[in-house]
Amino acid sequence: MKLPVIYKTAEEALSVIKSGDRVFVHGSAQTPHYLLRELAKMAPGLRNVELTFITVQGEIEVEKPQYVDSFHINCMFVSESIRKAVNEGRADFIPVFLSDIPDLFRKQMKLDVALVQVSPPDQHGYCSLGVSVDIARSAVNTAKHIIAQVNPRVPRTHGDSLVHTKRFTSMVYYSEELPEVDYSAKIGEDEMKIGKLIAGIIEDGSTLQMGIGSIPDAVLKSLYHHKNLGVHTEMCSDGIIDLFDKDVINNSQKNIHPNKTVTGFAVGTRRLYDYVDDNPAFVFLDIDYVNDPHVIRRNPKVVAINSAIEVDITGQVCADSIGTMQYSGIGGQMDFIRGAALSEGGKPIIALTSRTNKGINRIVPFLRPGAGVVTTRGHIHYVVTEYGIAYLFGKNLRQRAKALVEIAHPDDREMLEKACIERFHSF
Repeated sequence: MKLPVIYKTAEEALSVIKSGDRVFVHGSAQTPHYLLRELAKMAPGLRNVELTFITVQGEIEVEKPQYVDSFHINCMFVSESIRKAVNEGRADFIPVFLSDIPDLFRKQMKLDVALVQVSPPDQHGYCSLGVSVDIARSAVNTAKHIIAQVNPRVPRTHGDSLVHTKRFTSMVYYSEELPEVDYSAKIGEDEMKIGKLIAGIIEDGSTLQMGIGSIPDAVLKSLYHHKNLGVHTEMCSDGIIDLFDKDVINNSQKNIHPNKTVTGFAVGTRRLYDYVDDNPAFVFLDIDYVNDPHVIRRNPKVVAINSAIEVDITGQVCADSIGTMQYSGIGGQMDFIRGAALSEGGKPIIALTSRTNKGINRIVPFLRPGAGVVTTRGHIHYVVTEYGIAYLFGKNLRQRAKALVEIAHPDDREMLEKACIERFHSF
């Protein structure tokens, strides 16, 4: 028997939020924009409400300067929509591994309220967290109050995504399209060169993790002749769909969750959201499991593909800031770099173009002052640019520098060589 569902207005549902509360906001493509717009209308009666989340997509109403006394953003990843607020000092950033955030919610950052966006309930009363289970699962498990925006455009996903209506303090019905991102549209010639180089060192039967951006999608476009690939990743995008349809990705060689693609969240176009909707080949799981290096290592030949802002000549990787300007966050890069390194036959890869679109070199003598080190030089293995592959693990500092100079932009190599001589006294 289908259970009756009682919906409330946003004003009624959000009235549970009080000044000084800590409020979790569902992220990525599941960002509950309607609830956030309605919450902004309550600003005059609220002070110092802390909003915490990882990535959010689209314009965030409560981020605007006029709400600074009412809402304080304390995020764990700096996405584009809140980057300005963080760097202007109107918001704060917590550097943390993605896999550690559920533990924060359980032990330290206790949540008063969670705002989530879910699919309509099924005949048994279960809603789905859709394409963003990641840290939302733990937020739902630990928050005192849960307010759900029920949206028929939200895909129903398998795994840890199901939440019974009994768990919700209030439910608000509102239909709106999910935010879309087309990473393949940003792939250029250099990204395709990098994609082909990485594809060349991926063996059949490997398990893939792809970070966010055009380079991971370029790798996927270069894998059509591979066989029996698997996926265990913190996020996925449209690039995997064609490989699924061609049976290149079938997850048949994985040791854990064989025949299933494991992910924490998905960001892409409507094509992706429709593809994962009620698709049992995909399981969306809690991020403290997905990103646990001890779980990751259990699969064979894990290939972790992540990007960087800059890499210095000793192998230190900055992936979250441009000098002191906070650009993104730590995320899951180190979780998978370590997990891939521990996997039998694994390959941890940092991939980046040798220069930015503005012509700034990304292999550098020193990281910019204030830059954050996300992956240490003790964890680095492969670095790939459009000019080649440098393997750094087990190499001394001088050997690393030589390998990195060889894959730097040709116009930057003389400068880098001089820096190496000055640092190491010979080259």
